[in-house]
Amino acid sequence: QVQLVESGGGLVQAGGSLRLSCAASGRTFSDYVLGWFRQAPGKEREFVAAISWSGVSIRYTDSVKGRFTISRGNAKNTMYLQMNSLKPEDTAVYYCAADISRSLRISTSAGTYAYWGQGTQVTVSS
Repeated sequence: QVQLVESGGGLVQAGGSLRLSCAASGRTFSDYVLGWFRQAPGKEREFVAAISWSGVSIRYTDSVKGRFTISRGNAKNTMYLQMNSLKPEDTAVYYCAADISRSLRISTSAGTYAYWGQGTQVTVSS
């Protein structure tokens, strides 16, 4: 089992910034992808960004490109999401997720990710 714990959510005004963190513990896997998803009230969970084990491969959803930056810590079992120029439409619960399938491609499908954190609320006021 892999345990994922998110932190860093909160309330921020539009145009502001937040940094989310995800810490993985428990059974360790090599070469797994860590990703961020978000879910707003009444909407489906959507892909935000993901990063490969090495950090070389990164993928973003179009709506956050140029505003969000995903990265992994030196210990590889940590991940960050730097969110700048936040908009009210970024308001959601943000989830950290792990894909241990060792696929060569970063998946944007929630079903591919086997492990999930409990989520952290991000609220952007207008």
